[in-house]
Amino acid sequence: MFEWMTDPAIWTALMMIIGINIVLSGDNAVVIALACRSLPPAQQKRAIMLGTVGAIVLRVVLTAFAAMLLTKPWLKLIGSVLLIWIAIKLLVPEEKGGGADDGNAGMFAAIKTIIIADLVMSLDNVIGVAAAANGNVPLLIVGLLISMPLIIYGSTVIMKLMGRYPVLITLGAALLGYVAGEMGVSDPVVTGFIAGNAETWHLVVPILAATLVVVAGKLMAPKPAEEVVEVPLDTPGR
Repeated sequence: MFEWMTDPAIWTALMMIIGINIVLSGDNAVVIALACRSLPPAQQKRAIMLGTVGAIVLRVVLTAFAAMLLTKPWLKLIGSVLLIWIAIKLLVPEEKGGGADDGNAGMFAAIKTIIIADLVMSLDNVIGVAAAANGNVPLLIVGLLISMPLIIYGSTVIMKLMGRYPVLITLGAALLGYVAGEMGVSDPVVTGFIAGNAETWHLVVPILAATLVVVAGKLMAPKPAEEVVEVPLDTPGR
């Protein structure tokens, strides 16, 4: 029953799954931090936990179909456009709400963003995890569950750093744009053209996507209200 505990192949595969997931989850931690940065502290913890759990569940499902999904044309291009839009929206500061309902809506919006963004970015990552699991779904689930606390901790640290150094918010959104650009140029629809005509697109497109995210996010950000200075109509004489 417990033969697997002494099987070196099982432990090797498990370590590979955990390692791959941690290495590939740096951008996922950035998404979590960006999506939750505007929430109250109590809701930040709930949103991080629920969003990460939902993302892990979807990643397990996605990994089971990895080989089929990653060969479908247009899928990565669509995911690339979606991720660019998510990155732009994450860069735009949210308007402050006053009621509890506004807070709950913000928390669920953050959870939804985390899950969708993780699902999109995982399109390009799950093939490595799927290969390490070698079809062993229980092993895959265990590996992802073990790595989940590390992702949560990483996103919490990044979120605190963003509060202290706001420039990291812009850099984080630019990173997501870069990832989106890399995903787009690896779609089967364009890989043949790029390989035969423009290898530099593998570098240029991600940089352009990152720039687009930052510029669009800044343009969409609400302008600060101008301070109105009241001038008295009549000035009493001396």
